[in-house]
Amino acid sequence: MAHKDCRSAGLINYIQFCFCFCGKAPLLGVTSLILWLSALFYILGNTAADYFCCSLERLSKRLHLSPTVAGVTLLPFGNGAPDVFSSIAAFMGAGNGQVGFNSVLGGAVFVVCVVAGSVILLVAGTSVHLDRRCFIRDISFFLGGVLILAVIQIIGKISFGGALTYFSIYLLYAITVATWEFLKPQSWQASQPSSSQPCTTIDISVKQPDERGPYLLLPDPDFTSTLSAGNTPLPLWQWIPKYFMFSDTSETSNNDERNRAMWGQTEQQVTNTKCSKILHIVRKLSELLIEWPLSLPRRLTIPIVEEERWSQFYAVSSATLAPILVAFVLVDSEGGIITQGWLIYVGMCCGCILGILAYFTTQAEHPPRNFAFVWVCGGFFMSVFWFYFIARELVAVLVSLGVILEIDPAVLALTLLAWGNSSGDLMANLALASNGGDDVQIAISGCYAGPMFNTLVGLGLSLVLATWKADFGVYILPKDDTLFITLGFLVVGLFWALLHLSINNMQPSKVSGFGLLILYAMFLVMQVSSAVGFNPFKDIFFHT
Repeated sequence: MAHKDCRSAGLINYIQFCFCFCGKAPLLGVTSLILWLSALFYILGNTAADYFCCSLERLSKRLHLSPTVAGVTLLPFGNGAPDVFSSIAAFMGAGNGQVGFNSVLGGAVFVVCVVAGSVILLVAGTSVHLDRRCFIRDISFFLGGVLILAVIQIIGKISFGGALTYFSIYLLYAITVATWEFLKPQSWQASQPSSSQPCTTIDISVKQPDERGPYLLLPDPDFTSTLSAGNTPLPLWQWIPKYFMFSDTSETSNNDERNRAMWGQTEQQVTNTKCSKILHIVRKLSELLIEWPLSLPRRLTIPIVEEERWSQFYAVSSATLAPILVAFVLVDSEGGIITQGWLIYVGMCCGCILGILAYFTTQAEHPPRNFAFVWVCGGFFMSVFWFYFIARELVAVLVSLGVILEIDPAVLALTLLAWGNSSGDLMANLALASNGGDDVQIAISGCYAGPMFNTLVGLGLSLVLATWKADFGVYILPKDDTLFITLGFLVVGLFWALLHLSINNMQPSKVSGFGLLILYAMFLVMQVSSAVGFNPFKDIFFHT
């Protein structure tokens, strides 16, 4: 039976799979798509944890970036890459810009209301006081970006120059943060009590090596020792281990911080658990049947130059197979960027040449000493490419589920996609806040700086690419009145936190936390009621 939307933008035609292949068992088809959607969320987070962040670490070191510059450029990109590329994949797909808007803004509302509200409730009643200046600075930039986005939505279209201007708001914020840290008087910083450290900086030199919290995203000893010797402040909110829980390398790493249990378990408890034969068998089976098939394609195509994970076999295979994979995905029909079949032959030739060079210029004992920067750039590029590839499939599955279940894909993006991309924020920020002290500053700051990066950079970069691709350099925004509801609740959430914390002397309280959670519940009720056609507020706010 034909369907009016029988094409999907992914590598697999998921709608055809469900209607044709599973036509007599539709429940099996929907269940398979939901399981595959969950696997894609895992792969997206695992790619960030085990590949992309490692490449960022090495790239930052090779470029000799200062901690402050790295903290507002490469590191937030590491934390927000899955959200950014999900948005880009949605905008680059035909007619899926609405999904991109809803995924980013829905995730922002979730983090600002649910994650921030949960963290505030967790530390309510303690002696923690947030830094007023940094908090107001971050909230102000975020509010400005959201309000400008609302104006863009009202206009209904945006030019290439306007998209670049919106994207540049984050550049202005990054320059402001860097200038703030470089020019801030040391006497003012030293006068802050330990529970009121500035929300964006910490001095590594005042901590012993074994006292570093789990928020360090760059665990390389040489890098951190260099930072300590320079006595340089680090932007705290960038070090949140948002995707640590997705990592498969923590057991093989020599770093003590990666081997440490994050969620309150001691090493003895973890060891005792692993001694159970049943759990051990289940774990091995899951690695063989689930983790290995999901991780092997990326391991074979993403170069890794970490000492403890080095393998000449995988290095040669990544140099050989990476160009072929890139060519294959770019050639792929509708979802691809280039449709010339000859690109596959070019990719195969490049892969053979690079594979031969990799074999003769590397050794089995250690990572390459020569051309190391080339390997790091290769790992960075392939991680970015996998992000785009996985995000494109994720959006395709989401849109397909919307067509199959007759649910607006924008609603699924507002809920499932937003929740999936933000689950790492919830777990990481709660884990940090439970440590108390300075980690509370990191957790609460991350609740605002992370979504701000995703909104300004994720949507900004998506709009830049969309306008560049559009006719006459003008992108017509998808008409969706519910986006104004999302923007409105986001603004109310930011103002609620700003006003209530300011009135309460920057001390988190249960009123602040419960208020944010109730706000998100109201947001969900309005969006879901609008999706099912019952929205009593629509005639009030959107009457024409």
